[in-house]
Amino acid sequence: MASVTLCSAVVAAEPDMGTSPARSIALLAALLCLLLPPCHGKLSTKFYAKSCPSVATIVRSAMAQAVAKEPRMGASIIRLFFHDCFVNGCDASILLDDTPTFTGEKNAGANANSVRGYEVIDAIKSQVEAACKGTVSCADIIALASRDAVNLLGGPTWNVQLGRMDSRTATQSAANANLPGPGSSAASLVSAFAAKGLSARDMTALSGAHTVGRARCVLFRGRIYTEPNINATFAAARQQTCPQSGGDGDGNLAPFDDQTPDAFDNAYYKNLMAQRGLLHSDQELFNGGPQDALVRKYSGNAAMFATDFAKAMVRMGGLMPAAGTPTEVRLNCRKQALAMATSALLVRCLIAVAVVFAALVAGAAAAGPLSTSFYSKKCPNVQGIVRAGMASAVEAEKRMGASILRMFFHDCFVNGCDASILLDDTATFTGEKNAGPNANSVRGYEVIDAIKAQVEASCNATVSCADILALAARDAVNLLGGPTWTVYLGRRDALTASQSDANANLPGPGSSLATLISMFGNKGLSARDMTALSGAHTVGQARCSTFRDRIYNDANINATFAALRQQTCPQAGGDAALAPIDAQTPEAFDNAYYQNLMGKQGLFHSDQELFNGGSQDALVKKYSGNAGMFAADFAKAMVRMGAISPLTGTQGEVRLNCRKVN
Repeated sequence: MASVTLCSAVVAAEPDMGTSPARSIALLAALLCLLLPPCHGKLSTKFYAKSCPSVATIVRSAMAQAVAKEPRMGASIIRLFFHDCFVNGCDASILLDDTPTFTGEKNAGANANSVRGYEVIDAIKSQVEAACKGTVSCADIIALASRDAVNLLGGPTWNVQLGRMDSRTATQSAANANLPGPGSSAASLVSAFAAKGLSARDMTALSGAHTVGRARCVLFRGRIYTEPNINATFAAARQQTCPQSGGDGDGNLAPFDDQTPDAFDNAYYKNLMAQRGLLHSDQELFNGGPQDALVRKYSGNAAMFATDFAKAMVRMGGLMPAAGTPTEVRLNCRKQALAMATSALLVRCLIAVAVVFAALVAGAAAAGPLSTSFYSKKCPNVQGIVRAGMASAVEAEKRMGASILRMFFHDCFVNGCDASILLDDTATFTGEKNAGPNANSVRGYEVIDAIKAQVEASCNATVSCADILALAARDAVNLLGGPTWTVYLGRRDALTASQSDANANLPGPGSSLATLISMFGNKGLSARDMTALSGAHTVGQARCSTFRDRIYNDANINATFAALRQQTCPQAGGDAALAPIDAQTPEAFDNAYYQNLMGKQGLFHSDQELFNGGSQDALVKKYSGNAGMFAADFAKAMVRMGAISPLTGTQGEVRLNCRKVN
């Protein structure tokens, strides 16, 4: 009854919209409210005390059998819980198989050929259903199973709050966007966990789950062959089963903790202190950053780690789906219970809802708004294809990540994010590639070409080059250790390009602070957005001709830094000689750029303008000392920049070849 009252209130609160789509959406929302059961209320340790008092015992018994048979399964179930909770809350969405209406999370980049243990949850669910039909959610079963997995491997236990509901849908794109990768920087990790309401201490404690389990070679190859902050003996041992080239070795497994791989203890932190972290993201916790002190404490105090881990697991287990998410108690964890219903009335109602919803979606598509689910039906694997293409490109050449990121900036700032930068010159127009800021500078076109070819092979004439570039830029940042974000999609490709517009709209390396603020403001971006987006200069290389004036003529420059740059950038000639924009960590997406500015080591005049006694000094100081703040602001600003004047609906086209119009 409460649901009916709430839905009526929603409709009543809407202004008079006649027969507009907004009115239809409001009515549809009301109908859905009537059809969908209400969510459970506040979580409680006694939620099933009367309705299913044996549930905890059933789960514990089954987990004991699974771990006795294969200790690694304990780690797998813990990871399953993490990967579920980080994608729209702890709602068992990770367990759903793909359906004709959605592509789920199982084959997302972070889960495919990696997350396992589904059959263990299936077996437990069957036993729970036999005891308490249609009562206990799959989400609560995972929460209990992960607690028992930790304890059965020798770790702590805790009281699990219960009463979660199961999601009726899942989204691969959300999984790709929300799960931190093995190449994440400390700043990216802090930001990703903070986005879920978890502190840096929670993040460091929860990372201790890597004291158990295994990882595939493809996830740590880059670390064991290229990173300097790794124990040489440890790297050599891992290299024995993880060859430098891919192929069959990609799936080879290695323990996160090679000392006690199946014991839940604090050895993980001892490994980090000895530079034996298996993943780049592991070692980031002990690499001269703000978490070093806590890692030392955990390495010497197992009880402190166990206590903090248990508390953090409770907090993570409290992550709830977004308001309005349709939920239920599934009878089979792999599929919606509603899909198995036999009520003819319910089926008829759902068909009616589907018809109305389809009409609304069609109307929305004509209007052309960007959406995170734009390709969920038409090309559900596009994000996986782009991510794989970018991973290969960045692995082959780290600098390419910065190049693709720069290409996206230079595209969006010239008549919007429409892939006009990719167009070759034609008889009817001179494009952007040879504009002053782009000629002999912007690169990576062949990477986008290769990704486009793979996308076309999977989804012909469906995904725009503009959307591919937006996704590739996001993945470039993340693959270099930076944050990730949800990319809004649905852009169309421009039918023309303009060299003069590129020359007029792209800020130059000699720009003043006032010019930068003005040019970003013209694109609807704030001064804060500008300062955050400038942090992209924490990666990449620049040509001598773009910074010569600064290193020879500017007064506000560190003398030692200027002398260093002058060694490869003579006062005359050498225009194309390259130098890293951030000399400290040139291939890591971190906040070192801002630290450089405070040390008067900005490579461009326009960089140092951000910290030169002006309005952005305070923000530069904040970013330099708070990598999490920078990462969060950068991600938000990228979303805003990605929304600059997109072509949507019937505007433009979807190119088949990014270099030319159809």
